[in-house]
Amino acid sequence: MTMKKNTKLGDINVTVGAIASLTGATVSECYGVVGMASKQFLKDGFAVLLKQDNFSKGVVVKQTDKGLELDIYIIICYGVKVIEVVTEVQKKVKYEIERALDIDFAAVNVFVQGVKVIE
Repeated sequence: MTMKKNTKLGDINVTVGAIASLTGATVSECYGVVGMASKQFLKDGFAVLLKQDNFSKGVVVKQTDKGLELDIYIIICYGVKVIEVVTEVQKKVKYEIERALDIDFAAVNVFVQGVKVIE
């Protein structure tokens, strides 16, 4: 699936993988986030911490009646306020993605897949 944008200079096609990579890079800069998680759990219930090359497995771009929606799966650091981290991720991702791609998103949904203790 690609997002199409028409400008006076021509057409621009942005792939879901590009949106996922940009989203993953933005999320990794947020306070309290350890990393991106896979949207699917392993058999034993532990979330998989994704490396930078696989950020697309932790981001889902959906087309709904309201518009485009992002589902982001993250792992957070132990000892931080979950609501503060999630709110910051939502604000920062929405701002950065809309600024960089000039595409409006109806919603940015954040799912905390796990908590990791950082020593």
